[in-house]
Amino acid sequence: MKGKIKNINYSKPFLKSLKKLPKEIIEKAKEKEKIFRKDPFDPRLKTHKLSGKEKEIWAFWIDYHYRIKLVFLDNNEVLFLEVGTHKIYK
Repeated sequence: MKGKIKNINYSKPFLKSLKKLPKEIIEKAKEKEKIFRKDPFDPRLKTHKLSGKEKEIWAFWIDYHYRIKLVFLDNNEVLFLEVGTHKIYK
């Protein structure tokens, strides 16, 4: 999971939720995705592993309120699962 991310896949729920976000959050998400592609563990992202039922899932910060949930498929590929506020942590 170290190094650059070469491919990001987007789930249908992720894309659907992304469209509903405020424009300024979408812009922030795009900027954070650029950082994520270069280094998924850049300190600005606060990338962290979830626990409990979602222990195989990771998340990173868009800002204080918004997160992106994801899974690492291999060292260079991820799947973005959901985007939203803390409500995405079910």
